[in-house]
Formats: sequence, structure tokens, C-alpha cells
Amino acid sequence: MAGKQFLVRKALSFFSKFQLKRQANPSSFQFRHKGSHATHSEFHKLASLLQKPQELSNKTLVFHLESALLRSSSLFPYFMLVAFEAGGLLRAFILFLLYPLVCLVGEEQSINVMVFVSFAGIKRKKFMVGSSVLPKYFLEDVGDESFDAVMKAKRKIAVSDMPRIMIECFLKDYLRVDAVEGRELKIVCGYFVGLMEGKNANGVILNELRVGSHVIGIGSFNKSTDDQLFSYCKEIYWVNKAEKWNWKSLPREKYPKPLIFHDGRLAFRPTLVATLIMFMWLPLGVLVFLIRFICGVLLPLNISAIVSASTGLSTTVSRAKCLSWIASNKNDKKESGVLYVCNHRTLLDPIFVAIALMKPLVAVTYSVSRFSEVTSPIKVVRLTRDRERDRRVMEQQLSQGDLVVCPEGTTCREPYLLRFSPLFAEMTGDIVPVAVDLQVSMFYGTTASGCKCLDSIFNLLNPFVIYSVKILEKLPSSQTCTAGGKSRMEVANHVQNQIAKALGFECTTLTRKDKYMILAGNDGII
Repeated sequence: MAGKQFLVRKALSFFSKFQLKRQANPSSFQFRHKGSHATHSEFHKLASLLQKPQELSNKTLVFHLESALLRSSSLFPYFMLVAFEAGGLLRAFILFLLYPLVCLVGEEQSINVMVFVSFAGIKRKKFMVGSSVLPKYFLEDVGDESFDAVMKAKRKIAVSDMPRIMIECFLKDYLRVDAVEGRELKIVCGYFVGLMEGKNANGVILNELRVGSHVIGIGSFNKSTDDQLFSYCKEIYWVNKAEKWNWKSLPREKYPKPLIFHDGRLAFRPTLVATLIMFMWLPLGVLVFLIRFICGVLLPLNISAIVSASTGLSTTVSRAKCLSWIASNKNDKKESGVLYVCNHRTLLDPIFVAIALMKPLVAVTYSVSRFSEVTSPIKVVRLTRDRERDRRVMEQQLSQGDLVVCPEGTTCREPYLLRFSPLFAEMTGDIVPVAVDLQVSMFYGTTASGCKCLDSIFNLLNPFVIYSVKILEKLPSSQTCTAGGKSRMEVANHVQNQIAKALGFECTTLTRKDKYMILAGNDGII
């Protein structure tokens, strides 16, 4: 009996030393993959490839997304985004409660659990989270160092343990990946059942690798040796956790494609701790929302602004030498009011412009829910997108007083301005640009594919909101249509440039239709 124990101890000791030696110097080992197509693969540390990324310029690269590109080792935030944005608050809470189980089971089983909770019962045709929500969070999690190596490759093939529907849009649209190998989800009667198909490599990709030239792989040691596509790699560069801890996040200016549009309600990365804080805040958040909402509807603007500031909703106002003409407008009796033109960040923009000016305004908007229209503390007038009819409506409102309009026609969360509709330029020569910016701490108060009547609710649910309103110089008469002879497009572009300069934003020619086609698959008319 003692002899058997001795042999067991010697075997365990030998195996432990072998594992330590392999981890310390993986390049000294070769792994023969199973199958008739098997080849010898040499293993190296990724650091050696980062020192000479030019070697990838004429080669095909197979990389494991989670190991080779993302800094975070946890997939929980991505499945929480799917659960919350596609399934709702209850589904997200169930996934949060099941996190201990996710940690206890193996890696593959944990993914199966998160897939089931996040996807079961979701309609396939309406699932837009993979293209409208997740790319933003993937981009923010990409490591700058590994990104440089991946983008050097002539042809890129991505492998992932996540469902393909979650990653394909990000990889193809933002990283220009040629092929994506992810898990397929089972669908019954148009609905996800929460189960994944088996791991079967795409036959077209396999054929390309068989006849391809030198193929290089990047991934973790266990993942690389377990995937069929990596069996065609002559060299595999592996990443360990110590290396990933030192990676820096990818700067926005290095994004292969600008991130202009994204959807979803969550304004933070839903890690376990952040998700816990959200669920702890919600009961108190409902009370804070009611206080802000009731005060905003029932109290005058100047008083409601003070009450809101005491609950964490603050407004900062700056004026560019405009006090003189504001005073003159009060004393002079004009046939028409002043037209305030502002960029569009949330549904509440006109209200905060009115608070900044401390006077009542009329807001004209292209689309607003009936709930928001009824509960607005300032008058809201709908536009119909019929140019002549909308012109008559705006002229009528201007004859009665001051007006505020958001010519972008829809909101944009990122530091970009969409194309300004030029209709406002024909209305009057008294045009004042207003630059509006917003910082939220937990929820976005806008949506392209969700329920718009909840926009103001989510906005007021935030623990902290900072609204920044900059009232710019009134447009000189030489820059208007009425006195300066400028075309309406010239005036609209000039106002757009003035607001962009004040905010440090970038102008674009994108429109409301572009946004909704990208995020929701429709033209955005409600």
C-alpha cells in the first residue's frame, strides 16, 4: 500500500514540474492536433509578436476574441447587457442572482447558463443588441497593444465562445474581420430557446485555411489547443492574464470606424459590482424620480431647478456676451420672437434651455410621445415633416413669442452633431445658437428601438445628471437669410459649426434616418 502511495506522489510531482516548465517556456513544446489535417504548432508568448507586428502583414491570422483582444476576463457584463436591453429588468435581476452559480460551474457551463437566461424567449427578428448596443462596450474593452497586432494581418479570422449574433457586427463593422467563428443559437418558431449548437467550424473557412499560406494564431494556451481552426496554425502566440493586466484601453481616435450611434439604456459597464449598485439604487431612484417629476410639472421653472439640483440634477449655464441683446429684446416690441437653435442630446433639452434663460419658451419637435407632451412644463408643438405645414406652424408660434428648436431631428449621445435641417433658417433673422451637453451616471434617457415614453423616466432616474447649456452669440444679420442673403443651407451649416466649436464636437452629414436604420432597422417615424 505504501508503495502505491509513493508511486502516486512521484507521478503527481512529475506532472506538476512538467506543467510549470511548459508554462514557463511554451515555445519549447509542440502540440499535435487530432485529425488527418493535423500539423505541428509552435507556441510563443504574445510579447514576442508585439515587438515585430510587421510579420503579420502578409499572413492569415486566427485569433480568439476573449483571449487575444479583450482586456476583461469576464463575459458577465456582455450577457447582462443582453439580458437587460433585450429581456428587461426582471431577466437582468435573475442573471445577477445566478452569478454565484456561474462562478461555481466550469467555464463552458457558465456560458451555457448565461446564454439560457439572457436569450430564452427572445424573438430573433427583434434582436438588435448585437449591432446597436454591444459594439460600444466591446470597443471600450479592446486592448491597445493587441489591437495593433491584429489589425496588421492581411486576413483576420475571429474565434469566440460567445454566440455569433453577439459579436459578428462588432468584429466585421468595426475591426474589419473577414470571417467570424462563433456559437450558433437554436431557434424555434422564431424565438431563441437559450441553447447553443455544437462547436462545428465553418467548412468554407476550413477549406481556405487548408489551401492557405502561413497561418498564425493568437489566443490563450487552453483555448488555442482546443479549437479546430487553430489546428491549421503553424505558430500560436498565447496570452496570459499577467500580460492583459498591463494592457491599455484603445483610444477613441484609433477606432477603425467612428462610434457615432449606439442604443440601450445602461450608461455604464455592468460588471457585478456596478450591477449590484444599480439594483440597490433603484428603490431610492424611484423616489428621486417622483420628486423631480412632480416638481418639474407643478412648480415654476426657477423653483423646480433648485429642487432638482438638491437631488443631483444640476444645470450649468454660460453666456457669451448676450446679456445686452436679451435686455433689448425685453424692452423692444417686435413682431416675432427669438428663435433659439440647439443641438439635441435628450428629450429635456428645450426645458433646460428655458431654465437657463429663465423665461418660458415654446418647443417644436418632430416626434415626441403623448406622455412626454402632456407632462412637459413648457408648451410643446408637434411638427409633421411636411415642409409647408411646419413652416406655417413655426411662423405662428414665433409671432406669439420665443421658440426653441432642435434641427437635428433626433438625439446623438456621442460628441458628434448630425445634419441640421435648414427649415429654421427661413423663419427669422433673430437666431441664437445654444450648445447643450449632458453627463449621466447610470441610464440613457434616449432610445431608438425601445419605448420612447420611458425616455424622461430613465433620464430622471439617474443618481446624478449634469446639464451644460451655453448660450452663444446671436447670429449677425450678415449670416442670416433675411438680411444677409445667405441660403438656408449656409445658415444651417454655420449654426451647426458654431455649436460644434463651442462643445468640441465634430460635425457630420448623417441624419435621423441614418441613425434609425443603423440602430432599429426603420426610418424613425413614429
